[in-house]
Amino acid sequence: MDTYREYVGNPHIHSVYSDGAATHREIAAAAAAANLNFVIVTDHNIRPTGIEAYHGRTLLLVGEEVHNVYRQPSSSHVLVYGAAQELSPYSFGNVQTLIRTVQARGGFCYLAHPVDRASPLKADWRAMPWVDWPVQGIAGLEIWDYMSEFKSLLWSRPAAAIYVRYPAWGIRGPYKATLRLWDELLGNGQRLGALGGANAHGPSLKWRVAGHPGLSYAYLFRCVNTHILTRSVLSGEVEADKALIYEALRAGRTWVGYDLPHPTHGFRFIARSGAAQATVGEELRRLGAINIEVDLPAPGEIHLLRDGKRILQVRGTQLRYTSAEPGIHRVEVYCRFRGRKVGWIFSSPIYII
Repeated sequence: MDTYREYVGNPHIHSVYSDGAATHREIAAAAAAANLNFVIVTDHNIRPTGIEAYHGRTLLLVGEEVHNVYRQPSSSHVLVYGAAQELSPYSFGNVQTLIRTVQARGGFCYLAHPVDRASPLKADWRAMPWVDWPVQGIAGLEIWDYMSEFKSLLWSRPAAAIYVRYPAWGIRGPYKATLRLWDELLGNGQRLGALGGANAHGPSLKWRVAGHPGLSYAYLFRCVNTHILTRSVLSGEVEADKALIYEALRAGRTWVGYDLPHPTHGFRFIARSGAAQATVGEELRRLGAINIEVDLPAPGEIHLLRDGKRILQVRGTQLRYTSAEPGIHRVEVYCRFRGRKVGWIFSSPIYII
């Protein structure tokens, strides 16, 4: 773990190039104000070039959210990262072909909001889940999509009038159905990292409700983010740092943090066996007993899961556990925020064999 460096960013954002309200420069400024190290703008079926750059200490990168625009209702959205070209021309055929094409172009994919729920208030707020099963070759799932969850709170006009002004009153964490889906896919042998994103569009007509223009980029960048562990320090050089960020995302060295209740910087999840050790996204071969260590930056309710089942729950800033059992281990942490229990940290797995 000492060889890795932690950074935080938001990998699901929309700009004026599709249905967002801000330019790339404005998005980068909002991210810098929220102290994010990186943001990845993922406009719908378009990947503009010549935009990736550092804005202060925040690196702005460009990905793509690809989906078949002729498919109604809309579904099966793919977040594409690291590909050397726009992939929307491949959105009209088989999704598996799209994923293979992304890989051939040097990129990788996460499934966007694989479980999604509708709001009845606007036609634009329909459900857009993933429906093309089975799927292979993905790097992981967007397990917590802030605007997807926010949309589900807008089940009536009185509810919308409250939550559009006080969204933290309703935000609780990843859908349980998403976590179950993730565990099911992991149990079938896929190694899948965790992604958390704002899916930010900014104040716009699309999100205007009850006289409120919608949630700002600045607010959303302080909420659900993705933390990564890179192999070395970001240098300030765009191409080198992009490679480090994408390598960490591809490998699943990630956790999803709800940074509004308390910053999740400093979370650690390590498994040791003999002289060997592993962290999120990595494999550990047993050399005897396994010692698992979880450390938090503030007190929380820590759940340790193996193969989708909770095996230990403790409160505090640490969890220590010794076992000889192999399995897919991951961590969920919950905390109290404004009088309610909410999701706080959700780690990618450690694969103990």
